[in-house]
Amino acid sequence: MSEQIRFVLDESQMPTHWYNIVADLPTPPPPPLHPATHEPVGPDDLAALFPPELIEQEVTTERFVEIPEPVREVYRQYRPSPLIRARRWEQSLGTGARIYYKYEGVSPAGSHKTNTSVPQVYYNRLHGVTRLTTETGAGQWGTALAYACSLFGVECDVWQVGASFDTKPQRRTLIEVFGGTVHRSPSRLTEFGRSLPEDHPGSLGIAITEAVEVAAQDDSVKYALGSVLNHVLLHQTVIGEEALKQLELAGESGADLVIGCAGGGSNFAGLAFPFLRERLAGHQSPRILAVEPASCPTLTRGEYRYDFGDTGGMTPLMKMYTLGHDFVPSPIHAGGLRYHAMAPLVSHAVHEGLIDAVALPQSECFDTALGFARTEGIVPAPESSHALAQARRVALEAADAGTEPVIVVGLSGHGLLELGAYETYLAGRLEDDPLSDEDLAAALANVPTI
Repeated sequence: MSEQIRFVLDESQMPTHWYNIVADLPTPPPPPLHPATHEPVGPDDLAALFPPELIEQEVTTERFVEIPEPVREVYRQYRPSPLIRARRWEQSLGTGARIYYKYEGVSPAGSHKTNTSVPQVYYNRLHGVTRLTTETGAGQWGTALAYACSLFGVECDVWQVGASFDTKPQRRTLIEVFGGTVHRSPSRLTEFGRSLPEDHPGSLGIAITEAVEVAAQDDSVKYALGSVLNHVLLHQTVIGEEALKQLELAGESGADLVIGCAGGGSNFAGLAFPFLRERLAGHQSPRILAVEPASCPTLTRGEYRYDFGDTGGMTPLMKMYTLGHDFVPSPIHAGGLRYHAMAPLVSHAVHEGLIDAVALPQSECFDTALGFARTEGIVPAPESSHALAQARRVALEAADAGTEPVIVVGLSGHGLLELGAYETYLAGRLEDDPLSDEDLAAALANVPTI
């Protein structure tokens, strides 16, 4: 009988609580600061944008937060998601490494983003909110929020990064299928958008500013963020909680290496933080590795300091690894990784030496994605291809060394709507665009001194 490769939990085994890493960190993370006073931000400072439940989750030190039943009801459409042994890919690499991927592409929106869009819309709807604004890069978050809004009867306005809006029309259409309204960012609809050239390629920082500007001007409108903030990372921990149980089903005592792509940090943290808890408790000893693009190397070349989460300076100041809020990344195809900074909780864990980071060129990532697709039958999202590329590096090293590490990779979404990027790569037109020292220095020049 052939060995099992898919490890699927019963619906009854789906997590009932989100996990909060703050409860177990050896040192507390630095607080966000008010942009004007530089004093720690209080709940009242966030009330214009978020409902009270999300504000409470943003600052809580409780280890676990219960998932409301209406949220779990939606989760049951696609959770628990599968953990799959990449046996054919292992064979093609000639490695003894045992590679498992946690596949979030089974969600209605095709990515991990639904894990947080559903609770965010649910909590807003509890308080009578009927319209949400947001930003999106590649379109995965915009799609997920539009889907969640459709379930709870909420309007959804999405500012999509210009470069992605222009090159990923299918993503834009999918958002519209789920009922969302999409605006190219920078747009002519906001004061900040009008301050930039109409053909500007945009960035996640710019799109955030536009969405926040609209929400802040209307008491009936709230804002939803797809990554970075503590409550978003909290919602994503269902990924890692399931993966821990599924590794046990696979007969593994734990992972030697946990790898995820990192842009804003939510997908990565969702997989990694439950594993980090087990390491801090002495139950397991995995190395945890975040992978980012060489053209937007926040963790590997950024500075750990207070900066704005958006380009226009409308958000609180957060202590995080940053390339500077003015930084406009190269229009790489992994649009979800084009963010100037990293989630404060991920940044803190990296700064404390609990998590490692590496940056890879996109050509290597696309090459890896092709090999994975041709053996596993799943076209990875360009973002996830970064995690796969690092897994391939480790697997090949293991082959040379004769070792058999257990590797868990986060496959945060599928690439079926990213075929234009694959077409560019297959035609030999995809170029690597590493960040120069000069551009990095210029971007960091305007980071506030706190």
